[in-house]
Amino acid sequence: MRIGIIGTGTVGATLGKRWAATGHEVMFGAREPGSAKVTSLVAAAGVKTRAGSVAEAARFGEVVVLATPFDATEAAIRQAGDLAGRVVIDCTNPLKPDLSGLSVGHATSGAEAVARWAKGARVVKTLNSTGAGNMANPVYGGERATMFVCGDDAAAKTTAGELVSALGFDVVDAGPLAQARTLEPLAMLWISLAVHRGLGPNIAFRLMRRG
Repeated sequence: MRIGIIGTGTVGATLGKRWAATGHEVMFGAREPGSAKVTSLVAAAGVKTRAGSVAEAARFGEVVVLATPFDATEAAIRQAGDLAGRVVIDCTNPLKPDLSGLSVGHATSGAEAVARWAKGARVVKTLNSTGAGNMANPVYGGERATMFVCGDDAAAKTTAGELVSALGFDVVDAGPLAQARTLEPLAMLWISLAVHRGLGPNIAFRLMRRG
């Protein structure tokens, strides 16, 4: 599958490396694709990856992944161009600058804003409720961390779920896109525990099932 990843920070870089390692073709979309940072990322990520502008990455990807700071996401979507019909995975969280809470919620969500900005896109919310370290390795003592997926398009959720599962997560369908109103606060809980409560990034959520 061809995956366009918009954003070359820790999350975007980690996802691109992991998916390239599983055989997918990845293009990183960046404001400065020829920069030393992006060139180094592509070299480290391997032959299945390349870099281009945000618009080029969006055109390249059968799936487009938003791995941008939330405050930069609307502008990134404008740069991406027409995303109608495309599966768009939203990994963002509308965090306050000091990580003290969310700037959007709970009567709506950042993902629903993404769906408004990317008109006609098949938006799926996932990979927002944990850190990049868990994206690199979501397995704890033989147990897979849970990653929730929500969206209004069943086929898009299936596609996104397969990509998330390829990272090693236990994927759980959380329902329609409006469920992002619960998943974004879940991300805030993870951040609060990891950062403010001092537990560090090597923690993850798992949904337990009886019987």
